[in-house]
This record gives sequence, structure tokens and C-alpha cells, in this order.
Amino acid sequence: MKKILFIALAALLFSSCEAFLDTDSYTKKNTGNYPKTADDAIQMVTGVYATLNRVLANCGNSYYFAAQLLSDDMFAGGGENDKHWTSLEHLMYVDLNQYNSFWSDRYSGISRANMAIANLDKVEDEKLRNQLMGETLFLRALFYFELVQMFGDVPLITQVPQSVSEVAEYPAQSTQEEIFAFIAADLKKASDIMPNDKWNAIVSGEGHATRWAAQALLARVFLFYTGFYGKTELPMMDEEFNITGTVTKAEVIAALEDCINNSGHTLANDYRRLWPYSNSLSAKDYYYVQDLKSKGEYWLKDGTNPETVFAIKCSHLASWSTTIGYSNQYCLFFAIRNAGTSDQYKNVFPFGQGWGAGTVNPRLWDDWLSKEPTDKRRKASILAAAERPNYVYGADALMEESTFWQKKVIAITGTKEYEADGSLKTLYNSFTSSTEYYGDGESDDFQLAHETDLILIRFADVLLMHSELTETADKMNLVRARAGLEPVSYSFEALQHERRFELAFEGLRWGDMRRWGDNYAISALTGQLGQTIWNRGVQTVMKDQGAGYAARYQATRGFLPLPSSEVDLSDGVLQQNPGWGTDAVFGSWN
Repeated sequence: MKKILFIALAALLFSSCEAFLDTDSYTKKNTGNYPKTADDAIQMVTGVYATLNRVLANCGNSYYFAAQLLSDDMFAGGGENDKHWTSLEHLMYVDLNQYNSFWSDRYSGISRANMAIANLDKVEDEKLRNQLMGETLFLRALFYFELVQMFGDVPLITQVPQSVSEVAEYPAQSTQEEIFAFIAADLKKASDIMPNDKWNAIVSGEGHATRWAAQALLARVFLFYTGFYGKTELPMMDEEFNITGTVTKAEVIAALEDCINNSGHTLANDYRRLWPYSNSLSAKDYYYVQDLKSKGEYWLKDGTNPETVFAIKCSHLASWSTTIGYSNQYCLFFAIRNAGTSDQYKNVFPFGQGWGAGTVNPRLWDDWLSKEPTDKRRKASILAAAERPNYVYGADALMEESTFWQKKVIAITGTKEYEADGSLKTLYNSFTSSTEYYGDGESDDFQLAHETDLILIRFADVLLMHSELTETADKMNLVRARAGLEPVSYSFEALQHERRFELAFEGLRWGDMRRWGDNYAISALTGQLGQTIWNRGVQTVMKDQGAGYAARYQATRGFLPLPSSEVDLSDGVLQQNPGWGTDAVFGSWN
């Protein structure tokens, strides 16, 4: 396997490769004198985290966004011009280069991670060195896990280039087995070397990856690999990058039990407190959480939530030109595009303005009611537009609009001023703009003000993965008890329902569908057909596009097209994924 870095990434690292490799600098940071201090090391690893956030600048082309729209529980939404979303929903395309920014951002992160891993041995503090090394291994594994789920065979770049000639050669696609083996090795080492401090006492600071996050991600990777590829163990590479070992189910279960017993992570006492709509500002006027208000129990805000195992950290009012990625743009993309009244966002308070992606499949609402009629999570997760009497369908030429919106990752408004009669007068576009949270009470850009973190791993998922791997119901029933539900005996079907309901709209459903088998995935996808939607305000039903859901999944197995610019740049080294010929071009909704 070639250990090389292709030219597009090299530009991110070197202005002069020869100078970098052959000279000492006494005025600038280089691998000879950096990292020198603990602060240097933290700064180097922070540079890797920065690339984690960078995809938020083009989040509509990211794995997380694709996983939401590709799942059976979300339709595309958006307007007539958002054909790249509609095509994605139907496993088709309008631009084979759509995911180029995601590809570049993830490989940029891998490049920075490789550089950090090669140099963190200079850190003298052993505990800090192990923590930072583990974080970097975790991030590199996360980047590759998203890439391999999205694209399948991708180049596996394991270290910084050792010569100019290595930089000049485009790396070959590695097999998916090799990529998963590399991910497993990174996560196994990360979970082995990182300190076993509680989740809120990490030496490198709040918001960093932990031993517990590495264990949880290892379980997620194991479940996907063994399920999707029909294996019993996860392959693992040695330090020479050869596949020589495996990660067994028993090892993954032991890691999860370490996380459950020793991390300090717990379930939140109320499911609603996980989601920003229960924040203290918005809750003052949101009828659905008035009981939380009466108890003084509000949103477990970023950094204080014991259920968050790992999240992408976001910040307030980032600049378009520099750090837009630090505003949680998913809140904007998944927010309601137009509710159809002059006071439209008062009518859907506290859910705010955005681009209207990811309308919710009514089948989820119906299945949930049928299987768990008393489940509190259903209304905690889904906004029924029909319950808002002034809501108007198709107010902004929306496509694949349903009667439902998800409530987890969405713009959340807050009351700024009241009318004399106590009704809402003006709203913050984001509650975080208020001085009660992170803002100055004035700056409030609806596109940039979403400071809430994006949770990628929750402790509830850890518990559910443990139940799935052990085929026992104890941990699953802890999750059910929080939702006010009676305990059940373990069955795979019960576990599948529990994951679908507990983790709805958190970017995991698509991976679950795929790893539970092609028949399950196709059945779920075709279950969208016939559901009521509105296109440009006209009521219709969801229909197949092109060859249809079943044929498109069979042709692609859920892998998206490699960026055409990278295929062209590789000069024949990269081979486009199957199923992405001209017959997959999306024209318009028929």
C-alpha cells in the first residue's frame, strides 16, 4: 500500500516542499521545533478539529446531510431550485462534482491528523500526549468512516509524504476492508491510550473527544462493517499497515461496558432537555415545555449535557469569509422555509427560518403511533404542522413538503419583545443571540446565529448498541424507561424500532438501514411511496423517480458518486462507483 499524499492535499501543507523537508527555521513553526509546549500540541490538534467543522460551510454536501435525506424518515424538501437535494433523496444526481467540498475537507483533516500523529511524541506530559494522540486518531477514524460509508473505495493516506515524488503521485483506491481495518486500528489504539477521566474532566478541555467517544465509535464501526458486509469480526491493521488481526464482538462489548460503567455519562432525565427548543428563553412561551419551566429544568446546554458523548462544537455569528463552519448550518438547512403567514414564525414558534430541507415522512409518525402510542419522544421529535392552524402548505414553492418537521436540529427562535397584551411581538432568529445565552442581544443573523452544537454520539446510542451486540434488553429498557415506556424482552425487531424512534433525525437511520441488509433498506425506501406530500402547494403523493428507489439502491448499494473532479485529476487511478451513469441524472419531479 502506498503511503502517499496526492497533490491537492499537498498544497494544504507545503508552500515549498524542499524547504519544509531540508531546512531548520528559527522564526516559523515546523516539524523540527513544533509542537514544543503543551499549548503548541493543543493548537496542533485544534487545527484538526477545525477541519471537522469546515464541512458546515457546505453542509448540504456532507455525509450527515446526505444520511438524513437518504433515509426513509426524511424527504428532500427545499424549493424547486434545490434539485441536488431532490436528486439525492431518490439516489440520483444533477452534478457528479457535488461532493467535492466534502471530499476536500475530509482529506484536509486527514492530512492535518497525519501531521499531528507524526509529531505529538514531542509532548513531554505523558497524560496530555496520550489524550491528544487519542483525539487525533479518533478524528482521523471519524473522517475515514464518513468517507467509506459515503463513497466505498477511497484512497487510504496513512502518513505525511516523505518525498516530493510521493506528493506528485495520485494514490490508488484502497479496498473497503483495508479502510475499515485502518479505522479499527486507530480507534482501538485511541481507546487504549486515552486517560479514563470522566467525560467532563478531560485534560485537553471541554468539547474534545474522549476514550469513551472512541469506544462508542468503534462499536458503531463494528456494527456497520459486520452488518453491511456480512462478517462476524472487524479487520484491523498492524503498525506496518497490513491486515493481521481483528476486533471481536467480545472486545467491542467490553469497550462499551467500560464506557457505560466508568465514563460518568448518563441519560438526561427528560428527553426534551436534549434539544434546544427547551432552552430557558424559548421555554417561557412554548406550551409544550411548560412543565419543564415550572420545574426550572431547561435545555442541557452545550458542554453541560451528560448524555453527549461527542459533538461538533459551534460558535455564534461566525464570519462568512473565515469561520462560517463554526455556525451550525444544519439548523438553517433543516429549518422551516415558509409557514405562509405574515407572522409565520410566531405561528410555528419556537421553530425558525431556513431552507426547508428534510421534511418528515408521515409514515414515521404513523408507525410510531401504531407501535408506541404512549411514547413521549414522538412529539418531542416531530412538529405536526397541522397542529398550527395558520400553517399554509407550499407557501414558497416547496417540494416534497409533508405535514411534519423534525424538532432536533433546526433553527430555534426566542422571544425578544412582547406586545402590551403579553403576546409575542418580535423574535430572535436564534435564541442564542440573546444575552441570556451567548449573544449581545442585538446581532442576530438568521443564517449565522446558530451556535448550538451538533451531537454525533449520545449515551442512549451506547446503551442501544450494547443491547444489540449482547442481545439483551437491560440497556434498551433504560432508554425506554426514560421515555415513559414499559420494559420489553429483547428481540431484534424491538431493537430496530427502538433505534428508529430514539435516534430519529440524528444521522444514524441511513447507516442502520444499510447494515440491516439490502432487503430491509429497499423495503424502508419503497415504504416512502404513496405518502402524501405537497409540491408547490399542490397535494400529491411520493412517487419513484427515474428507475425508482429499489433499482437505484440495487445499482449503488447506497454509495454516492466520487467527485468527478477527483476522478479526472487522478487520470484513471480512481474508478467511478457503479450506478452513476447518465441514466441516474435527475431532471425534474414528474
